[in-house]
Amino acid sequence: MLICPQCKFENPNTNKFCQKCGTSLTHKVCPECSTDVPVNALRCHNCGTECGTVFWAIITQETTEDRGDGEAGEVNFPLSFSSSSSPSSPPPATLEMTSGSYLDSQERYQLLESLPCLENITEVEARVLDCQPYQISPIEAILGNQQSDVVTPSVAANAIPSVAKLYIALQYQDHPGIPPIHDAWQQGDKQVIVIQDRSNWQLLLDSWQEETTSSLKILHWCYQMTLLWSVLEPVNCRQSLLELSNLRLDEDQTLALQRLYVDSLNNQEDDQSLSVSSEQPLNIQALGRVWQTLFRQTQRTQFGSVVQMLGDLEAGKIETIAQLRSRLQEISVELEALGSGTLPPVQEKHTVVPTIVQSEDPEDIISKTDDMPTVVLAMQLSSLEDAGRTDVGRQRHHNEDYFGIETKIEKLELPKTRILQGHGLYILCDGMGGHAGGEVASELAVNTLRQYFQEHWTPNQLPTENSIREAVYLANDAIYKLNQQDARSGVGRMGTTLVMLLIQDTQAAVAHVGDSRLYRVTRKQGLEQVTIDHEVGQREITRGVEASIAYARPDAYQLTQALGPRDENSINPDVGFFEINEDTLLVLASDGLSDNDLLETHWQTHLEPLLSSSANLERGVTDLIDLANQHNGHDNITAILIRAKVRPNLES
Repeated sequence: MLICPQCKFENPNTNKFCQKCGTSLTHKVCPECSTDVPVNALRCHNCGTECGTVFWAIITQETTEDRGDGEAGEVNFPLSFSSSSSPSSPPPATLEMTSGSYLDSQERYQLLESLPCLENITEVEARVLDCQPYQISPIEAILGNQQSDVVTPSVAANAIPSVAKLYIALQYQDHPGIPPIHDAWQQGDKQVIVIQDRSNWQLLLDSWQEETTSSLKILHWCYQMTLLWSVLEPVNCRQSLLELSNLRLDEDQTLALQRLYVDSLNNQEDDQSLSVSSEQPLNIQALGRVWQTLFRQTQRTQFGSVVQMLGDLEAGKIETIAQLRSRLQEISVELEALGSGTLPPVQEKHTVVPTIVQSEDPEDIISKTDDMPTVVLAMQLSSLEDAGRTDVGRQRHHNEDYFGIETKIEKLELPKTRILQGHGLYILCDGMGGHAGGEVASELAVNTLRQYFQEHWTPNQLPTENSIREAVYLANDAIYKLNQQDARSGVGRMGTTLVMLLIQDTQAAVAHVGDSRLYRVTRKQGLEQVTIDHEVGQREITRGVEASIAYARPDAYQLTQALGPRDENSINPDVGFFEINEDTLLVLASDGLSDNDLLETHWQTHLEPLLSSSANLERGVTDLIDLANQHNGHDNITAILIRAKVRPNLES
């Protein structure tokens, strides 16, 4: 089946367009020049941008030892294989390893480089182009069934390569350091696995040697390695942490692996890797040797406490991963006391990390972390981006929505310091009062608020609640006076809703009147509605009425307050404050976008991907407008997207 990239609807293989949303299943849009490009093309024929779906393929020839009992890296885990999800057709008996040839007989995975034959070596790796990117793979079907608790008929487990089972087992832990598996199959003594391509991600070694990399950041990476060690130890893949060329950093500078190495394999040593001999037990001393190699190859000076820790580690005085983590934390505290850093960088992305770990067993450590206290990291802004758009919709003749965006970014970069200060004002108004009324009110409100904060926003400080309220009352007064001046009455009085977001570095404030909303999307919490609509139904719910009864009223969606129709005594704007302590996408939406739970239904396809720095916000806001026109379209549609990315404040 073909999975629509837009709405994730399952389509028959013969479909050229999605049955649900109409998205093309044969072409994609080039992110650079917006040209339609065939999904099986590596590059855009117009501008040359690489826009194909590329994976990393590992082709392995099994050894006799691998096929014996007690197979290296073998793990047992609950997994049902659907009889309808057989692995991809195996590759031909003789693999053609030239660029442009295919790994499989279905001609799905095309080699992007020539490779040596497997006759003389046991393993080769290469980037491959997925020529059928919307076709669901057997592995994806299996994982989807498991995550949905779908019980499927069991078939022979030997249909899945043994190494692939390791990726599948670790994928259930949802650790960002482990590359997701996309496909796998086995033909005779040859195994093929297809995983996420991380070959272009930054090497840890390169970032380690940069002069701007602080000692605390290095300790943070060491701590992340101890976390991955506990994840990899039960499946005998600790070797993955001992290959320097395998240690990568994602866009948020979080440690990640390019691939998995089984402990009994890949014991060669070269200029870019460190391998521990299989004759030596793989214990945590191996981590110390990796760190020593990183310091040696980058020619960075080891500070005293680290020298002592590495010595104790090699001498066997640090015996458990828990003790090693505790020592790393002590060094972080010491650096802070010396004025060399901030709070200990001991919190891993997507992982709740204990301040003190009492259990020495890796599995116990993983299972108990949710109940233990965490260290809160001081965060700093690393980037602030935004995009906004408004659309008349499919039924209205004029647009009463209006929005305003004002941002100011100041960047200070020195050899050992990088500070980004962000200042953002985002205003969205949905006017009411008909032609020459609603649009006048919404534009007047936006401009009044913009002018107020241009004059009253103290540099590098978030405005106070009193200041924000004063600004809202001024906007209300400006519209109210215009209504009085024009002698408007009843439904003829112009007005507008308001949702306003103010950002200063990692601090944010929101104010709203009416039913325009602010949403927040993070990887940890998913989608959250920050504001609560000022309408009759919500008012009744706050009074204790059940939601089903409150919204059964004919006036349930009538606004209880808006800017302009009445004086300031009739409005009470909600003002709230929050911190941006993880990468966050903030969405300001008029009801043309939020009606009918549209964002609640489609946030995973249209909002969550925009958390990535590689995602284009302008394209994202356009896609949201298109989505709203498809499913709502009865009203004007306005959206503002703000992507705030943060990182631990590791510099002094």
